[in-house]
Amino acid sequence: MSFARQADITARLLEVSPSWSELLSRREELDTGLIRMVIEGAAQFSENRIAPLAQIADREGCRLVNGRVVAPQGYKEAWHALCDEGWLGLDLPAEAAGQDLPLALHTAAQMLFDCACPAFAMLAGSTRSAVFVLDAFGDEEARSEWLPRLGAGEWSATICISEPDAGSDVGRIRTRADRGPDGRWRISGQKCWISFGDHDVTSRIGHLLLARTGPAELGTRGLSLFLVPDSLPDDSGGYRRSGIAVERIEEKLGLHGSPTCVLNFEQAEAILLGELNRGLPQLFLMIERMRLLTAGQGTATALAALDIAERYACERRQGGAPERAPIPIIEHCDVRRQLTVMACRTQALHAFVLELAAIIDLANFTGNEAEGRDLEALSAWLLPLAKNFGAEIGFETASAAIQILGGAGYTKEWPAERLLRDSRILSIFEGTTGMQALDLLHRRLWKDEGRGLRILADRIRQEAARAADREAANLALDVLSRLEALAEHFSRLRTDRGAAETGADAFLRAAWACVFAWMSLRLVSLLDKPRDETDRYLGAIGRYGLHEAEVEMTAAEKRCQIPADLAAAPWSAPDPWS
Repeated sequence: MSFARQADITARLLEVSPSWSELLSRREELDTGLIRMVIEGAAQFSENRIAPLAQIADREGCRLVNGRVVAPQGYKEAWHALCDEGWLGLDLPAEAAGQDLPLALHTAAQMLFDCACPAFAMLAGSTRSAVFVLDAFGDEEARSEWLPRLGAGEWSATICISEPDAGSDVGRIRTRADRGPDGRWRISGQKCWISFGDHDVTSRIGHLLLARTGPAELGTRGLSLFLVPDSLPDDSGGYRRSGIAVERIEEKLGLHGSPTCVLNFEQAEAILLGELNRGLPQLFLMIERMRLLTAGQGTATALAALDIAERYACERRQGGAPERAPIPIIEHCDVRRQLTVMACRTQALHAFVLELAAIIDLANFTGNEAEGRDLEALSAWLLPLAKNFGAEIGFETASAAIQILGGAGYTKEWPAERLLRDSRILSIFEGTTGMQALDLLHRRLWKDEGRGLRILADRIRQEAARAADREAANLALDVLSRLEALAEHFSRLRTDRGAAETGADAFLRAAWACVFAWMSLRLVSLLDKPRDETDRYLGAIGRYGLHEAEVEMTAAEKRCQIPADLAAAPWSAPDPWS
């Protein structure tokens, strides 16, 4: 993969982001040279230290040996290099051994790491996200003990929510937290789907865990958030194992280098974080960052798959006049069409994830309370779209790359099939597609009364007004106006919940079509004064992307018109004994 080219495109997409430019005007310590240095350094690190792990991790996977998980060879060394060179702590606070750089810059680097080996990079995602939760809700003792070690990568962290009978339905969690006579909390229960739930890469693991402290009938209101260390200090000055046991590692379709564990907790000592019975709202600080991370993982998959397909199409020779040498398949019109579709979706997504991260940065770096609330509403509207379509476009682009490679793509000789396997989970964990659609409908359109959409519409109209290409601007504005019409339609459906929820997925896709058009318009702006072939490439696929966005909006509109009684047949559970 051409990591240097990806780094160059990333830097250019940041340069044309109004949100990023606004952030730079407020943070004078940041300059173009520093930004380029970080992104190019991340590309070099990804190529030299992380990419060699990908094939090894997929082939070896993780093993359970004497009750402990053993990571693939090379993980420890790569992890220590990642942390020692400061990549883990780019945007972490100084208290956590961090550099306090913008989230957008970290996101740019993280996507390069994910391009190289997403299974390995997942350990960094949960660890750094945990830092922000502990910083916000941990007491002074927990913060002083855990933050520096997490930020330095000496210790790591997980997120423990799901149980065998409580996946997305968090209110049915049964894991208990009880406070003993000594005043200490102890956790008992089982948690599953825990990425890096156990491993030998770091010396200690802290589990951010939801457990029931209130009666079951309270649902999510009876859950509290805890930090549960996998080991505790002993009298010798070292650490002894806590009451946590690994039951098994899941055998998965992909991400073999990321151990997905089932953990049993038996009176494991825990530290209460924040307020009692406020666990889920507090943990959302981590969940939201993990959803942005998932969007970046999908983007990275798409970028890697596109790179493979483009290189193969330039090298593979097939067809042409029989009396002449075969031509590169990129000269075939249909191959060029396929690559253009892949490229316009991938680079629009790439620009969007960077834009969203910059918006989150601005929300956290403003002294204006009203502006902060607007930016939070905007990011809340955009986050379900980034998470879901990052996942979908990552998987679809990996599949499209296999199509370009033909039979070769179906073999392990090329990494396209691994990208497909690794990325299938992205639309499931951190909230499925259906959950993202319902979040957009219930919380962002109904509860927030579409505030985020109104702010987004203002931004798109401002960007369109500045655009030199009026045809492109008008296409983007047309897609926006059609989304606004659909939003009004779904607002009126608030009294008909069944019909609204039946169309929620279609509304989610209409909202994405609008973002797709917005980012495509931004890519077109690079044609105003193109500096080189990269600008011309991005601008050209932006033009195509605007038309693709229009097609996707039309499809979403038609799906919104499907009557609820047709879209929801009278399904019933079969009698297993019949």
